[in-house]
Amino acid sequence: MTVSKWTAADVARKVIDNKQLFILDVRNADAFADWKIEGHQFDYVNIPYFELLDGVEDILPQIPIDKDVLVVCAKEGSSIMIANMLAEEGREVGYLAGGMKSWSTYIEPIKVGDLANGGELYQFVRLGKGCLSYMVISEGEAAVIDAVRFTEVFTNFAAEKNVTIKHVFDTHLHADHISGGRHIAEATGATYYLPSKDAEEVVFDYTALEDGLMVQIGASKIDVGALYSPGHTIGSTSFIVDGRYLLTGDILFIDSIGRPDLAGLAEDWVGDLRETLYSRYRELAEDLIVLPAHFMIIDELNADGTVAKRLGDLFADNHGLNIEDEATFRSMVTDHLPPQPNAYQEIRQVNMGKITPDNDEQTEMEIGPNRCAVR
Repeated sequence: MTVSKWTAADVARKVIDNKQLFILDVRNADAFADWKIEGHQFDYVNIPYFELLDGVEDILPQIPIDKDVLVVCAKEGSSIMIANMLAEEGREVGYLAGGMKSWSTYIEPIKVGDLANGGELYQFVRLGKGCLSYMVISEGEAAVIDAVRFTEVFTNFAAEKNVTIKHVFDTHLHADHISGGRHIAEATGATYYLPSKDAEEVVFDYTALEDGLMVQIGASKIDVGALYSPGHTIGSTSFIVDGRYLLTGDILFIDSIGRPDLAGLAEDWVGDLRETLYSRYRELAEDLIVLPAHFMIIDELNADGTVAKRLGDLFADNHGLNIEDEATFRSMVTDHLPPQPNAYQEIRQVNMGKITPDNDEQTEMEIGPNRCAVR
């Protein structure tokens, strides 16, 4: 049997199309427990590769013959070895090129919907990290919101759409992933916006993103309106696009809410978080479609691969929006926080412009799951 080489894009298509896949993950048990490739119809077995060095005969009964089988490791070397051993036993298998590192970096652009007068809104889904970025397009112009560090994904997409990136926004100073926002702006001549309350320590030029700012994209007047919504950070800002979509940054997710502690100020910011979620957002139209900057679990993906839900539905279904007692809410978001993101303090320093790690160092900083939320 031959071994097939799978790309991260191949695996992403299995996720988005809700297809079956069996994954043999040969990383160490702690790495698998912390973070794995997720799909609606994925099955798994985790057996560290060093336990298989003497042969794979004993695990053959665990490997199905009626579905695609993919071997996964951290970088790809171990998965190629184990996949070849399975092929020698007559099994059809594949391996993930680049391993979990490639999965962490892959981004899938998906159309969310049409906007007024021919405009379009796209969501860029980073399945392996749970990051969500956005591009608003209208009449030859584009705005990018919460871009990750892979700038060519956005500039190439803009080129394919024959649009010019005019504006780039970060809803807040990110702590879980490295932003590509200012680098896209530098490459395209676009204006880069960052909330000034989050930018006190940055060492680069930016345009202040303030409450009530309205930026027009194209002649069709698709307004990207800024809405001050602190709580995850003191400067966190949401956007209402075309009067239909609410981009919430890391304040509100589909199945969870934002955490207030990544700058070390959970006790100070929990009140702002509650004010945003229970007052500011309650004043908005419930028909707005919430588009967050992250997702935590695969169940948050819709059938088309997007992460989006009506605000009114979140008011009804999201546990974090339905805690009447303020003391109980405060305890939930300060006393029961999940582990903090990998290298989050260093990532903040990168996003301030204070340190400039190379690409391999940036990849290592970002390895691991999304940890921006409280559930």
